[in-house]
Amino acid sequence: MRFVSWNVNGLRAAIRKGIDAYFDELEADVMMLQETRTLEDQLPKDWSWPEGWHITLHPAEKKGYSGVATGTTEPHTVIQTGKGGALDPNDLEGRVLVTEVGGVVCINTYLPSGSNKDERQHFKEAWMEEWRTFIRPYLEDDRPVVVCGDLNIAHTEDDIWNPKGNAKNSGFLPHERAWFTDLLEDGWMDAFRATVGPGEKVYSWWSNRGQARAKDRGWRIDYFLLNSVAAKALVDCTIVRQGGIDVSDHAPVVLDLNL
Repeated sequence: MRFVSWNVNGLRAAIRKGIDAYFDELEADVMMLQETRTLEDQLPKDWSWPEGWHITLHPAEKKGYSGVATGTTEPHTVIQTGKGGALDPNDLEGRVLVTEVGGVVCINTYLPSGSNKDERQHFKEAWMEEWRTFIRPYLEDDRPVVVCGDLNIAHTEDDIWNPKGNAKNSGFLPHERAWFTDLLEDGWMDAFRATVGPGEKVYSWWSNRGQARAKDRGWRIDYFLLNSVAAKALVDCTIVRQGGIDVSDHAPVVLDLNL
């Protein structure tokens, strides 16, 4: 069973840039998109989702902002939207969509990005803690649980091209990285790192500045995290860099499970 996680950096722009071809090329059973930045009625009138796909769009209340979507080739059930908690309890920013398909629980997540402004960084960090608490019970689930998305943190020095130069930037702050370590110690498996091992520098996002893409100066901030049931079924996890050149500033991450 194949899962794809992809921050598309605006679905309407991704459509113009040819995301349709990737629906065929990636051969996914489950496609989880982040930063869709669109309502259903804002999608191009002459465009439609691939034939036979079942789609749930969970947009932000604010137009042109955030939002996630999950598409499946088989019908899926929406378990919930949002993570609950005190911070944005109704998920007006459209950041969490939990579905079940083929007996697999899929938690599609777009974690807030921080900034050099304290207010937004504090929001990010509080959101992180609530989300970690929200997903923790799924570790004990008898079903395979797949958590994915743009988590806006590069975990280790293997996940970023210039660790020293970014040590004071949101997304690679020491306490953010420590939080990610704690997240994995809760019991989640980082599927890509488990597949390729330590020392491999492969990225999923590149800045639009300074020829970062051409020079492969990126960050790995897009993940698949697996509970123990899903981890036992892990076959492969790859990053398709070309998708981060053609369609978005992020590359799609592809997960294969033997289920």
